[in-house]
Amino acid sequence: MDYFSLIQEAIQFMEDHLLEDISYRDVASHVYLSNYHFQRVFSLITDITPGEYIRNRRLSLAGQEITLSDVTVGEIAFKYRYESPESFSRAFKRFHGVSPSIAKKGNAQLNSFNRLVIKLTTEGGTGMNYRIVEKEPFTLIAKVEQFPNESIDSADKETNEIADFWDRSNQANVFETLREHAKTYDVYGACAPIREDSDYFDYGIAMEYDGSGVPEGYHLWEVKPTIWAVFPCEGETPDSIGVTWERIFKEFLPGSDYEMREETDFELYPNEKEEGIFCEVWIPVHKKENYMSVKGVVQ
Repeated sequence: MDYFSLIQEAIQFMEDHLLEDISYRDVASHVYLSNYHFQRVFSLITDITPGEYIRNRRLSLAGQEITLSDVTVGEIAFKYRYESPESFSRAFKRFHGVSPSIAKKGNAQLNSFNRLVIKLTTEGGTGMNYRIVEKEPFTLIAKVEQFPNESIDSADKETNEIADFWDRSNQANVFETLREHAKTYDVYGACAPIREDSDYFDYGIAMEYDGSGVPEGYHLWEVKPTIWAVFPCEGETPDSIGVTWERIFKEFLPGSDYEMREETDFELYPNEKEEGIFCEVWIPVHKKENYMSVKGVVQ
């Protein structure tokens, strides 16, 4: 799958329908990806969520129009798909730093958010460490919560919702409960297989299940057999996870003979950590069809 062409097509679709009642779900459907998978790919490649892109483009165009025409704030609000002039004015002020009424008087400094153009560029010649692993099916015991798809890499979020989940789980002694029912003490941060029509995804903090009873509030999570591409997150902080995911979509997947499957993927935190490695990212993959191998693209 050519993610760069796909995201460029998604941007074109958004630009063509900015004045219509669309959401990232409509865009995901247009490019034949599940909501969550599209949200993740778009965010990692562009550093902005699809919803933020639509919102920022509308507000940028609204800023230009409100200074160059005689239309009312109410007419502009309706045109750019806001429910009321009040909600439009609040969003306008957050984006531009001034109210629509002040902008309309002229001489106000406004923000401009231009259309994104995706370009594949070659930078440096660094390799990306990975290994391919075949793994039998296994079962996790997990503490699971749901998160909105737009929480993935959203610049609008003041806090990281999944990081908060880890903190709350630590305070609630989740890890101690998991150890009572685990084969090993390796910890998994698992993302569920995609549900096509959902605005939410399941994320679980888990360990490999030993077959004993399941305590209240916990769930069994079946992980199907597959081929995995495994990437070390090099560093000492959680930021290394985001960097690794970005490189997976920008470097590994475009240049390898593997394609990511829409199945469970996870971060693995081994009980015995390797020095300099924060965790590992495991993604389910399969071979691309009609792929012509090019040596040295990804090492």
